[in-house]
Amino acid sequence: MNQLPYWSPGDQIVYREVWRGKVWTARPVTVVQDAPDLVVLYLCSGTRWKIPGGSRSQFGHLLRTGDWQLIDITYMWGDTLFLIRPGEAHAVHVMWRHETREFSGWYINLQEPLRRTAIGFDHMDQELDIVVKPDLSGWVWKDEEEFQKDVETGLISPGQAHEIRAEAERVLERVRAKASPFGDGWEAWHPPAGWPIPSLPEGWDKV
Repeated sequence: MNQLPYWSPGDQIVYREVWRGKVWTARPVTVVQDAPDLVVLYLCSGTRWKIPGGSRSQFGHLLRTGDWQLIDITYMWGDTLFLIRPGEAHAVHVMWRHETREFSGWYINLQEPLRRTAIGFDHMDQELDIVVKPDLSGWVWKDEEEFQKDVETGLISPGQAHEIRAEAERVLERVRAKASPFGDGWEAWHPPAGWPIPSLPEGWDKV
């Protein structure tokens, strides 16, 4: 079996959430770094990507039934970097404001470890998130109610919930210590001139 190759800076790939063999979201992104110790992906403001149709309150039902259709949406929340250590169950988002590209803070997304594919990377979100101030002086939990509901309805098992919270605490230790990747200067990053906004390639919906 051939090992999937590493990507090069500037490559356009697909960063997907996949649930039980079906694409939940699909983002076209540009590779900044693909190394054994850190994957860095760039989501450009203005990118067209795929999400399930319907309101946020319906997502739990859609995940339980597997019955959803993807729609197009334009990402207009500002440039974002995804910093992901292979094998770890979270991503650190570095975010800038859409209008001014002022650094707006860090977002810790609890998620499954990355799975490398022929067109990019797959994972699945695990609902619970942490929003961290730009200067790392404080943080708040996000989506705790939704996370608890997912546990109650069986989308997340009690054992998985324990592992997810333990992962969150490990990341918060790095926040408090201003350790990597939080102290590595990623908030000053800019995309190279000429990088185009990527689009989803043919086959993005095949798992």
